[in-house]
Amino acid sequence: MNPFPPRTDVAPPLRLLVADDNPVVRAGLTALLSGRADTTVVAEATDGREAYEAALRHRPDVVLLDVRMPGIDGISALPHLVRLAPVMMLTYSHETETVREALRLGAGGYLVHGEFTTEQLVRAVRDVHEGRPHVTPGAAKALLEGIQSSASAHVNPQLPLILRESSTKPLSHMQPSMGQSSRSRYRLSTREAEIMDLIASGMTNQQIAATCFISEKTVKNHINRIFAKLQTATRSQAAAKWLGVA
Repeated sequence: MNPFPPRTDVAPPLRLLVADDNPVVRAGLTALLSGRADTTVVAEATDGREAYEAALRHRPDVVLLDVRMPGIDGISALPHLVRLAPVMMLTYSHETETVREALRLGAGGYLVHGEFTTEQLVRAVRDVHEGRPHVTPGAAKALLEGIQSSASAHVNPQLPLILRESSTKPLSHMQPSMGQSSRSRYRLSTREAEIMDLIASGMTNQQIAATCFISEKTVKNHINRIFAKLQTATRSQAAAKWLGVA
């Protein structure tokens, strides 16, 4: 009789669906993720329609989804797929609008090929399955560039009309000093100022956590301290003060 009976508390491998129109990428991911104890690929798809049909049939734990595919692409399929399983974008595309749109539509993570090892990929899959957002540096950089662009585009139109008419400095000259003066005035730390910029851009706590590589609980703790320093109770009040329009 075996004195060491097999363990019964070992979690079954995560069941994955890989959707990518490139057969080499698809085969490579399947080979990497199927030969492990913690992950296995249960289905493959070459476009968004096939991905949705496969997700309905196999009910995977996580969908790995490419952005650009013929027919129905990843972004178009995303709102339908997230109703069936957590989705992690796994793609070569890291354009700002693509990254932001994917996260807005419910993607739990965004990984850019070439920016992760196999172990990092598996950890990201596990994080997304457990509800923790995960993005690689290229996607995070795209998000931050979009935020900076959005901030520049939206601050001036929100200024009172009299200030807009009387201002003689171009916005490009005003914006940097505005962020620095706000941080100094409210005594925010570097991290708090970064998070306040993300709040003002309209990002959710989950998206902020993914961008800053911290947990949502840590984001909430930072926001509580930010609200106390700005003497505000809501995100909109804090954003208005931060942008100098309240």
